[in-house]
Amino acid sequence: MVDVDIDQLVSQLEAWNAAYRGGAPLVDDATYDRMVETLRELDPQHPFLQGVEPEKFSGRTQVRHPLPMLSIEKAYTGEQLTRFVQRVAKEAQSMGMAEVRYEVTPKLDGLAGRDDGTLLASRGNGLMGYDISSAWDKGVTPVGGRGQGLGEITVVHSYFDQHLAGIFEHPRNMVVGIVSSDTLNAHARQALEAGMVHFVPYSRLPHWEGTGDQLLDRIDQIVQSLAEQTDYPMDGVVVSVCDHALRARMGATTHHYRWQIAVKRKGETAVTIVENIQWQVGRTGNVTPVLEVTPVALSGATIRRVTAHHAGMVEKLGIGPGARIEVIRSGEVIPKLEKVLMPVPQVNLPGQCPSCGSDLTYLNTDDNGKELFLNCSNPACPAQIEQRISHWFRVLGNADWFGIKTIQRLVAAGFDTLEKIYAMNEADFNELGFGPVQSRNLADALMLSRTQTVEDWRFLAALGVPDLGVGDSRKLLQHHRLEALPALDAQTIAAIHGFGAKTSQRIVDGITRIGETLAHLLALGFEMERTPLLSEKTAAHSPIAGKRIVFTGKMQRGSREEMQAEARRLGADVQTAVNRSTDMLVCGDKVGAAKRSKAEALGVTLLSEADYLRLIDGGGQDAT
Repeated sequence: MVDVDIDQLVSQLEAWNAAYRGGAPLVDDATYDRMVETLRELDPQHPFLQGVEPEKFSGRTQVRHPLPMLSIEKAYTGEQLTRFVQRVAKEAQSMGMAEVRYEVTPKLDGLAGRDDGTLLASRGNGLMGYDISSAWDKGVTPVGGRGQGLGEITVVHSYFDQHLAGIFEHPRNMVVGIVSSDTLNAHARQALEAGMVHFVPYSRLPHWEGTGDQLLDRIDQIVQSLAEQTDYPMDGVVVSVCDHALRARMGATTHHYRWQIAVKRKGETAVTIVENIQWQVGRTGNVTPVLEVTPVALSGATIRRVTAHHAGMVEKLGIGPGARIEVIRSGEVIPKLEKVLMPVPQVNLPGQCPSCGSDLTYLNTDDNGKELFLNCSNPACPAQIEQRISHWFRVLGNADWFGIKTIQRLVAAGFDTLEKIYAMNEADFNELGFGPVQSRNLADALMLSRTQTVEDWRFLAALGVPDLGVGDSRKLLQHHRLEALPALDAQTIAAIHGFGAKTSQRIVDGITRIGETLAHLLALGFEMERTPLLSEKTAAHSPIAGKRIVFTGKMQRGSREEMQAEARRLGADVQTAVNRSTDMLVCGDKVGAAKRSKAEALGVTLLSEADYLRLIDGGGQDAT
């Protein structure tokens, strides 16, 4: 009977691990770790416990690590950490060491990897990883440059909370999707283009150093201090022995190094009752639920509101007034719904928009139908108007002072379009009760937004047309001027590489909706840096005009971003990864063999940086 139970337990652990490595965890870390410890108690020699929980990236080349990338032993209690320190002290005494010093660093919750400057490898099974160097071409930023060893691919925590928390359940989900997929969704692409997805070397993390006694006495303060210094998702801290001779003496198991341990907290949880659900309307009309709960103390804060992400979750889990729920708050992590302990027998979803009263419809926001949002299709909805105006100022990025509270006051007073807002002066703001200093700042901000240079693709992306983020806005403006966009039809846009038929129709519909606003803003004379058209003389006479180019490796002439910008000015279509449509792969220093092989297999022209520069400077080979 015990054997059967163990087999079932291992099967469950394997399924949970596969889901986690694939970016779609089925349970929280603490539940998984607790079941691992249960297996360790029943069968400490089980093969599952003797190695690193494996991950797999289909279609990627396997590479061998020069040193094993092992897992980390975990301590959930003060007693477990104390036993680790005592074990280390015993080994140190046998070596004649009087004192042991420890280093504590944040434990990032991302995708572990190793960057040797030539390729980026995932952890894999600890001995063999996968070549995931394509992450660089997709826009992952190496903090501190390339070749800094072990680290983690993750997303800036504050950016994730502000822009993506209602779209991805966890930052790791998005990171795994970026690494494993050849096609990026719009949200991941935006995060990459904003420079918010990083490979963070462990050597670049903030750290604390001290003795074993100091560690045990101050562990909570140490964790809190490191969390405050770290703007990345954390999953505890890592405690490591500093002395390398002692590290060598302690060695490793097949699963973890004995001189290192992760201190994790499940996170304080609390049980509360849902009192009400507030439905919030976003820029695109998606209506999302926020749970108003009976106030409960949690990790030093009083929790009154908890996100439930989307209507489908509310309906599936039976969430409504009277539902008994468990919420969790772990260190720097915002409060979230952990589980529903007692659902309500009937869930009543709103039928009308809470802002404008229009009928709501369901809208699937992913291909699997897992995210079901209620949607308001009324473009005159006040809440949508507020969010669209907020999106404009946030993406344009050159006008401060227009926060959501200010925008809500303007919309409520009838200043509900960009046309009306840009017609305002200091006196208008004063009349609305903003006060002399704020009124002057708001008027100055409007003036600066028109006179400070902004890229035309950023201007277009700020208008909030569906499917036109900054990347696709730039691509569209390589073919058509801003002023010409309202006259385009879907077929014309679909003829541009990278725009599908359905996407093109949504873009046309979106541009039609904002056509008058676009014309009005252009008439105000915004100072813009124009994207060169492929048909312009500078591009038409360029040997790379119309070519689809990927840059990879470390460049000597400038940063990769500078090289990409120059190529765009010369009419090239810059891509982030090699595919069948790519014409040219420009290779800087330390480019992996796998990337070259893929390009060669697809018939892509390979150029060194020197050959490429000779080409664009007029002295090189033909690019066909």
